[in-house]
Formats: sequence, C-alpha cells, structure tokens
Amino acid sequence: MAGQIIARGPSTWLVRVYLGRDANGKREYLNKTVHGTKKNAQEWLTATLRDRDIGVAVKPAQINLNAYLDQWLETAAKPKVRPKTFTGYQDVLRRYVRPKLGSKPLAKVTPLDIQTLYNEMSVSPRTTQYTAMIVKQALEQARRWRMLIHNPCDGVKPPRNARKEMQVLTPEQARRFLAVARGDRHGVIFEVALTTGMRPSEYLALKWPDLDLEKGTASINRSIDFLPGGGWEFADNKTARSRRTIKLHSNAAQSLREHRRRQEEQRRQAGKSWADHDLVFTNDTGGPVDRHNLAQRHFRRILDAAGLPLVRLYDLRHTAATLGLVAGVQVKVISEMLGHASVALTLDTYSHVLPNMQEEAAAKVEALLMGEEPKKGSAGANRHTIRTQRVQ
Repeated sequence: MAGQIIARGPSTWLVRVYLGRDANGKREYLNKTVHGTKKNAQEWLTATLRDRDIGVAVKPAQINLNAYLDQWLETAAKPKVRPKTFTGYQDVLRRYVRPKLGSKPLAKVTPLDIQTLYNEMSVSPRTTQYTAMIVKQALEQARRWRMLIHNPCDGVKPPRNARKEMQVLTPEQARRFLAVARGDRHGVIFEVALTTGMRPSEYLALKWPDLDLEKGTASINRSIDFLPGGGWEFADNKTARSRRTIKLHSNAAQSLREHRRRQEEQRRQAGKSWADHDLVFTNDTGGPVDRHNLAQRHFRRILDAAGLPLVRLYDLRHTAATLGLVAGVQVKVISEMLGHASVALTLDTYSHVLPNMQEEAAAKVEALLMGEEPKKGSAGANRHTIRTQRVQ
C-alpha cells in the first residue's frame, strides 16, 4: 500500500507513506500526524505521494535546526555571499532563531513555529523581514537537499516593513551644505555624493582610473565593504545595473582635479608609509576613508555649521535624486544615475516628487494646446518644494 490514514483520536490522524526499502532491505515509511479533518489528512497524503513519485519526498533528516544551520552556513551560504553578509547571517541566526528553535528537530519545525518566532521578535519590521529572508533561504535549501519535504516558511508572513523617514535637503539647504563642505578636508567627497547620487560604498571605492575628468565621467565598477572587527575589501556591484557611468557636474570635476593635486603632495610627504591603492578618496596613509568616521567627524560637523537638520550620510543620495526630479530630469535618467534595478523602483522610492511633476506637466500640455505660456504661481511654483517623506 502506497499510503495509509489511521485515526488516532478526535481530529487526529496518522498518515503513513511508503518510501521503499533501505540498503538492508528494510521497509521505510514517512509518518506524519495531521490535526484536523480526514480531508486534511488525505490532502497531505496526496501531496506527499505526488512528491514521492517525482523524487522529492524523502525521510526527513534526524538532526536539529542548529546542526542544519551550521551545515547550511558553511556549505551553501559562505561560498555565495560577501564576508560581511555572511557575518550578518551568523549574527541574525544566533540572536533571533537559534535560541527559540535551534534545539528543535529540523523535520519538526512547523509554519506555526516560524510565524510565532516572527510575531515575538521585539525588533523593527525591517530586522524581522531580514531574519525571515535568511530562514526561508536556509530551509528552502534543506528542501532542495531532500532533507525536508516542504519548506515550512511557505505561507508564513513576517510583519510588513514600516516605512522610514527620508530626510532630504532642499535646493537652498543643499547650497548651504556645499558652501560649508568646501572648507572640510573631505569636502570633495560630499560634493561628489550630493551631485552624483552614488552610494557611500561606491564613492569610497572609486579609483583614479574610474574617472575621466576630461569627459567629466565616473565609472562605478566596485564597492567597498568594511568588515566587522576591522579591515576592508573591495566587492563586486550587487547588480549589473549598479555598474554604470555617471556624468559629473563641471564644478565637481574641477574639485576632483584640485583634490588630485593635493593628494599627490600628501603622497609625496608620506613617502613609504603611503599605501598605494590608487583610491580617489583616502585617509592620511592612502587607505580608504572609514565611512563611520566620515559621517561622525566630518558630515555631522558640516550640518551643524550650516545650521541644517540632522540627516544620514546616505540621504545625500536621496537628495541628489530628489533635486534631479524636481529640476525636471527624466525618471529613467535618474534611475540610471542611481543604478536602480528598474525604473519602477525609482518611481516607488521617490513617488512623493511625482504629484508636483505631474501637475507641472499637465499645466505645460494645457498651455501648449491653448497656445499660452504656463501661468506663474501654478504648477511651476512648487517645483522646488521638497518635504520629508517615508520610504523603504
């Protein structure tokens, strides 16, 4: 008999699936206790028989979740992700998953167990979603390795990610910021960040061969990761569209020329102590500029001196995109500048700018059809109004 359903009590059923014989000729069965109606038991039996027939139903592995996660991290995760990401995986599993479910047999982890784990996590929705991504990825690999019949994460929903406040500088604030930043030793970094929309990990990884200051372009070919406990490494861009060429503003190109002359003098004075990585932006000995120090010791000081609200270093990227949109730059061009995976992502992220753009576009089309000039104070009057918005 391929399968059996045996009553074990009110609304409780033992379902047995014959898997064949082991190496010693002994019959092997997959047993599952199903709580609910007999129809529920029959549905599970039917699905399992189908899986068995196509070769994916096996006897579940007799190890606990902790032991499996150790195997998954070393065998599947470590070879595929960056060291920084791998360390993040280890930390998330250690803090949130192992204490709750680690001692439970892998085969007995249920969707309810996982849903309860997510519901009881006293962290931000973003952290819960990141944890859910790691757990689902790990258990999906267990299914592929035929250690599980089904992924217990299927059908489990972590809480929705709350939108965070996006702080962007207005055009007037951006001008004040740049005026003060030019007096800082790292001022050229902030000018490049604000005018190109690069990610911090991208502009801190720039090398001089990436720049063509005659043409006024910068090629984004890599990023930089600062590793836990110290150290750093270059990394490939996460997506193909992250590798891109960006047009530099003429003022930024000139600032970079002056910066290169200053760096050459600094290199000469440092002599043999200079670590030559050919980086555009360096510390005193030629190494990369530490992102945390850049934000805390320089960026915040500039904001205070300019009398500006406290924003994140990453918000210079959002400011660059928003200023471009309100200036009338096409969304596709902004998307390519940012290295977004799709224009849809750009539209979703900066949707707060679109109503004003649509209003202005409607006014321009109306004026074109009527043979009139757009009225002052209507659509165009608010084109430089930028508000704090919520984004992912």
